[in-house]
Amino acid sequence: MAHSACEHGFGWWTTGRDQAAVDLFIEVKRAVDQGLIPGRFNHVFCSKNAGEGPHSDAILRLAQDAGIPAVSLPAMQFMPELRKQDKDHWRILYHKEVLRLLTGLQPDFVVLAGYMWVVSPEVCLSIPTINLHPAEPGGPVGTWQEVVWQTIFGHHKTAGAMMHLVTPELDKGPAITYCSFPITGAAWNGLWEHFEQQLKQLGKTALQERFGEKLPLFAEIRKETVKREIPLIIHTIKAVCEGKFPIQDIHKGAAVSAMNLSKEIGFPEK
Repeated sequence: MAHSACEHGFGWWTTGRDQAAVDLFIEVKRAVDQGLIPGRFNHVFCSKNAGEGPHSDAILRLAQDAGIPAVSLPAMQFMPELRKQDKDHWRILYHKEVLRLLTGLQPDFVVLAGYMWVVSPEVCLSIPTINLHPAEPGGPVGTWQEVVWQTIFGHHKTAGAMMHLVTPELDKGPAITYCSFPITGAAWNGLWEHFEQQLKQLGKTALQERFGEKLPLFAEIRKETVKREIPLIIHTIKAVCEGKFPIQDIHKGAAVSAMNLSKEIGFPEK
Protein backbone atom coordinates (compact mmCIF):
# COMPACT_ATOMS: atom_id res chain seq x y z
CA MET A 1 0.00 0.00 0.00
CA ALA A 2 1.14 3.57 -0.61
CA HIS A 3 2.48 5.62 2.29
CA SER A 4 2.33 9.37 2.62
CA ALA A 5 5.53 11.28 3.22
CA CYS A 6 4.33 12.54 6.62
CA GLU A 7 3.68 9.09 8.05
CA HIS A 8 5.68 7.94 11.01
CA GLY A 9 8.31 5.36 10.22
CA PHE A 10 9.34 3.19 13.15
CA GLY A 11 12.27 0.86 13.67
CA TRP A 12 11.68 -2.67 14.93
CA TRP A 13 14.48 -4.18 17.02
CA THR A 14 14.34 -7.87 17.87
CA THR A 15 16.52 -10.81 18.76
CA GLY A 16 13.99 -13.24 17.29
CA ARG A 17 14.51 -15.68 20.12
CA ASP A 18 11.21 -17.53 19.92
CA GLN A 19 7.93 -17.95 18.07
CA ALA A 20 6.36 -15.20 20.17
CA ALA A 21 8.76 -12.70 18.55
CA VAL A 22 7.68 -13.90 15.09
CA ASP A 23 3.98 -13.73 16.02
CA LEU A 24 4.39 -10.19 17.35
CA PHE A 25 6.05 -9.01 14.13
CA ILE A 26 3.33 -10.67 12.01
CA GLU A 27 0.52 -9.08 14.06
CA VAL A 28 2.02 -5.58 13.94
CA LYS A 29 2.76 -5.91 10.22
CA ARG A 30 -0.87 -6.98 9.67
CA ALA A 31 -2.05 -3.90 11.59
CA VAL A 32 0.16 -1.71 9.37
CA ASP A 33 -0.98 -3.42 6.15
CA GLN A 34 -4.66 -3.09 7.14
CA GLY A 35 -4.25 0.60 7.99
CA LEU A 36 -5.01 0.19 11.70
CA ILE A 37 -1.54 1.63 12.34
CA PRO A 38 -1.19 4.76 10.15
CA GLY A 39 2.57 4.36 9.86
CA ARG A 40 5.18 2.10 8.34
CA PHE A 41 8.18 0.00 9.26
CA ASN A 42 11.27 2.13 8.70
CA HIS A 43 13.57 -0.87 9.24
CA VAL A 44 13.93 -4.15 11.08
CA PHE A 45 17.09 -4.69 13.10
CA CYS A 46 17.95 -8.15 14.38
CA SER A 47 20.76 -8.97 16.82
CA LYS A 48 21.26 -12.29 15.00
CA ASN A 49 22.50 -12.96 11.48
CA ALA A 50 20.64 -15.04 8.95
CA GLY A 51 21.30 -18.69 9.75
CA GLU A 52 21.58 -18.21 13.52
CA GLY A 53 18.08 -19.40 14.38
CA PRO A 54 14.74 -20.31 12.80
CA HIS A 55 12.76 -17.51 14.43
CA SER A 56 15.19 -14.69 13.67
CA ASP A 57 15.49 -16.07 10.12
CA ALA A 58 11.70 -15.97 9.76
CA ILE A 59 11.52 -12.30 10.83
CA LEU A 60 14.36 -11.25 8.53
CA ARG A 61 12.77 -13.13 5.63
CA LEU A 62 9.33 -11.59 6.28
CA ALA A 63 10.88 -8.11 6.39
CA GLN A 64 12.84 -8.63 3.18
CA ASP A 65 9.79 -10.08 1.38
CA ALA A 66 7.84 -6.96 2.39
CA GLY A 67 10.56 -4.62 1.14
CA ILE A 68 11.41 -3.43 4.65
CA PRO A 69 15.12 -2.62 5.09
CA ALA A 70 16.53 -5.46 7.24
CA VAL A 71 19.80 -5.01 9.12
CA SER A 72 21.49 -7.53 11.38
CA LEU A 73 24.56 -7.59 13.62
CA PRO A 74 25.15 -10.81 15.57
CA ALA A 75 25.60 -9.76 19.19
CA MET A 76 27.01 -13.10 20.32
CA GLN A 77 29.79 -12.85 17.74
CA PHE A 78 30.63 -9.20 18.42
CA MET A 79 33.76 -8.85 20.60
CA PRO A 80 32.87 -11.89 22.77
CA GLU A 81 35.91 -11.51 25.04
CA LEU A 82 35.04 -7.89 25.82
CA ARG A 83 31.42 -8.87 26.48
CA LYS A 84 32.61 -11.31 29.17
CA GLN A 85 35.05 -8.83 30.72
CA ASP A 86 33.19 -5.51 30.54
CA LYS A 87 29.57 -5.74 29.44
CA ASP A 88 28.92 -2.01 29.84
CA HIS A 89 31.77 -1.07 27.49
CA TRP A 90 30.77 -3.86 25.09
CA ARG A 91 27.19 -2.55 25.05
CA ILE A 92 28.41 0.94 24.05
CA LEU A 93 30.61 -0.37 21.21
CA TYR A 94 28.04 -2.85 19.93
CA HIS A 95 25.26 -0.28 19.71
CA LYS A 96 27.59 2.32 18.19
CA GLU A 97 28.07 -0.16 15.35
CA VAL A 98 24.30 -0.80 15.17
CA LEU A 99 23.65 2.93 14.80
CA ARG A 100 26.36 3.13 12.12
CA LEU A 101 24.66 0.34 10.15
CA LEU A 102 21.36 2.23 10.39
CA THR A 103 22.85 5.52 9.11
CA GLY A 104 20.46 7.24 6.73
CA LEU A 105 17.34 5.41 7.84
CA GLN A 106 16.30 7.97 10.49
CA PRO A 107 13.26 6.35 12.13
CA ASP A 108 10.83 8.54 14.08
CA PHE A 109 11.02 6.05 16.94
CA VAL A 110 12.14 2.50 17.66
CA VAL A 111 10.14 -0.34 19.21
CA LEU A 112 12.09 -2.95 21.17
CA ALA A 113 10.20 -6.16 20.40
CA GLY A 114 11.74 -9.19 22.02
CA TYR A 115 15.14 -7.48 21.91
CA MET A 116 17.24 -9.31 24.48
CA TRP A 117 20.04 -6.78 24.98
CA VAL A 118 20.04 -3.65 27.12
CA VAL A 119 20.55 -0.76 24.73
CA SER A 120 23.33 1.77 25.22
CA PRO A 121 22.75 5.31 26.53
CA GLU A 122 23.63 6.60 23.04
CA VAL A 123 20.65 4.72 21.55
CA CYS A 124 18.27 6.06 24.22
CA LEU A 125 19.49 9.61 23.72
CA SER A 126 19.59 9.61 19.90
CA ILE A 127 16.30 7.87 19.00
CA PRO A 128 13.01 7.79 20.94
CA THR A 129 12.85 4.13 21.92
CA ILE A 130 9.87 2.38 23.51
CA ASN A 131 9.71 -0.96 25.25
CA LEU A 132 7.15 -3.24 26.86
CA HIS A 133 7.32 -3.83 30.61
CA PRO A 134 4.91 -6.36 32.18
CA ALA A 135 3.64 -4.13 34.99
CA GLU A 136 1.50 -1.05 35.43
CA PRO A 137 3.16 2.38 35.80
CA GLY A 138 4.78 2.57 39.22
CA GLY A 139 4.55 -1.20 39.57
CA PRO A 140 7.24 -3.84 40.08
CA VAL A 141 10.49 -3.72 38.09
CA GLY A 142 12.79 -6.52 36.94
CA THR A 143 12.24 -9.56 34.74
CA TRP A 144 8.67 -10.69 34.06
CA GLN A 145 9.16 -13.51 36.57
CA GLU A 146 10.27 -11.05 39.26
CA VAL A 147 7.31 -8.81 38.43
CA VAL A 148 4.79 -11.63 38.89
CA TRP A 149 6.32 -12.72 42.21
CA GLN A 150 6.33 -9.14 43.51
CA THR A 151 2.69 -8.79 42.44
CA ILE A 152 1.76 -11.96 44.34
CA PHE A 153 3.77 -11.40 47.51
CA GLY A 154 2.69 -7.75 47.55
CA HIS A 155 -0.97 -8.88 47.42
CA HIS A 156 -1.66 -6.48 44.56
CA LYS A 157 -5.27 -6.05 43.48
CA THR A 158 -4.42 -5.46 39.81
CA ALA A 159 -1.76 -6.45 37.27
CA GLY A 160 -1.01 -5.17 33.78
CA ALA A 161 1.60 -4.00 31.31
CA MET A 162 2.94 -0.73 29.99
CA MET A 163 4.92 0.72 27.13
CA HIS A 164 7.54 3.15 28.32
CA LEU A 165 10.27 5.34 26.92
CA VAL A 166 13.67 3.69 27.31
CA THR A 167 16.21 5.76 29.25
CA PRO A 168 19.76 5.02 30.38
CA GLU A 169 18.32 4.05 33.77
CA LEU A 170 16.85 0.56 33.29
CA ASP A 171 13.02 0.31 33.46
CA LYS A 172 12.76 3.88 34.79
CA GLY A 173 11.62 5.71 31.65
CA PRO A 174 8.20 7.39 31.66
CA ALA A 175 5.21 5.24 30.76
CA ILE A 176 3.28 6.39 27.70
CA THR A 177 0.55 3.73 27.64
CA TYR A 178 -0.65 0.93 29.89
CA CYS A 179 -3.41 -1.54 30.54
CA SER A 180 -4.51 -3.12 33.78
CA PHE A 181 -6.86 -5.82 34.94
CA PRO A 182 -8.17 -6.99 38.33
CA ILE A 183 -6.66 -10.09 39.94
CA THR A 184 -9.26 -10.34 42.71
CA GLY A 185 -12.88 -11.44 42.67
CA ALA A 186 -14.74 -14.69 42.09
CA ALA A 187 -12.47 -16.10 39.36
CA TRP A 188 -9.35 -15.39 41.43
CA ASN A 189 -10.42 -16.26 44.98
CA GLY A 190 -9.52 -19.96 44.76
CA LEU A 191 -6.10 -19.16 43.32
CA TRP A 192 -5.32 -16.73 46.14
CA GLU A 193 -6.57 -19.21 48.77
CA HIS A 194 -4.33 -21.96 47.36
CA PHE A 195 -1.36 -19.56 47.41
CA GLU A 196 -2.04 -18.51 51.01
CA GLN A 197 -2.28 -22.15 52.15
CA GLN A 198 0.99 -23.07 50.47
CA LEU A 199 2.72 -19.96 51.79
CA LYS A 200 1.65 -20.83 55.33
CA GLN A 201 2.89 -24.42 55.00
CA LEU A 202 6.12 -23.85 53.07
CA GLY A 203 7.22 -20.25 53.53
CA LYS A 204 8.20 -17.92 50.70
CA THR A 205 11.46 -19.50 49.47
CA ALA A 206 10.26 -23.11 49.57
CA LEU A 207 7.02 -22.16 47.83
CA GLN A 208 8.94 -20.54 44.96
CA GLU A 209 11.29 -23.52 44.71
CA ARG A 210 8.48 -26.08 44.77
CA PHE A 211 6.03 -24.43 42.36
CA GLY A 212 7.99 -21.85 40.39
CA GLU A 213 6.02 -20.60 37.37
CA LYS A 214 3.59 -23.52 37.79
CA LEU A 215 1.98 -21.99 40.88
CA PRO A 216 -1.63 -21.64 39.62
CA LEU A 217 -1.92 -18.00 40.69
CA PHE A 218 1.43 -17.17 39.05
CA ALA A 219 0.44 -18.95 35.82
CA GLU A 220 -2.92 -17.19 35.61
CA ILE A 221 -1.48 -13.71 36.15
CA ARG A 222 1.13 -14.38 33.49
CA LYS A 223 -1.44 -15.75 31.03
CA GLU A 224 -3.73 -12.75 31.46
CA THR A 225 -0.79 -10.35 31.04
CA VAL A 226 0.59 -12.05 27.92
CA LYS A 227 -2.71 -12.01 26.05
CA ARG A 228 -2.81 -8.22 26.42
CA GLU A 229 0.77 -7.57 25.32
CA ILE A 230 0.39 -7.70 21.52
CA PRO A 231 -2.78 -5.54 21.54
CA LEU A 232 -1.05 -3.04 23.86
CA ILE A 233 1.96 -2.79 21.53
CA ILE A 234 -0.28 -2.36 18.46
CA HIS A 235 -2.47 0.31 20.08
CA THR A 236 0.59 2.14 21.41
CA ILE A 237 2.26 2.30 17.98
CA LYS A 238 -1.10 3.41 16.55
CA ALA A 239 -1.39 6.20 19.14
CA VAL A 240 2.16 7.42 18.49
CA CYS A 241 1.67 7.33 14.71
CA GLU A 242 -1.62 9.25 15.10
CA GLY A 243 0.26 11.97 16.98
CA LYS A 244 -1.50 11.37 20.29
CA PHE A 245 1.94 11.45 21.89
CA PRO A 246 4.54 14.05 20.86
CA ILE A 247 7.22 11.36 20.98
CA GLN A 248 10.04 13.74 20.06
CA ASP A 249 9.06 16.17 22.84
CA ILE A 250 8.75 13.36 25.39
CA HIS A 251 12.17 12.15 24.30
CA LYS A 252 13.53 15.62 25.07
CA GLY A 253 12.03 15.52 28.57
CA ALA A 254 8.48 16.83 28.19
CA ALA A 255 6.06 15.50 30.80
CA VAL A 256 3.69 12.76 29.67
CA SER A 257 0.51 11.40 31.22
CA ALA A 258 0.28 7.68 30.44
CA MET A 259 -2.77 6.69 28.40
CA ASN A 260 -4.89 3.83 29.78
CA LEU A 261 -5.65 1.53 26.84
CA SER A 262 -7.50 -1.15 28.82
CA LYS A 263 -10.80 -0.42 27.01
CA GLU A 264 -9.20 -0.39 23.56
CA ILE A 265 -7.60 -3.75 24.28
CA GLY A 266 -11.03 -4.92 25.30
CA PHE A 267 -10.71 -8.11 27.34
CA PRO A 268 -13.72 -8.39 29.66
CA GLU A 269 -13.15 -8.83 33.38
CA LYS A 270 -13.26 -12.44 34.47
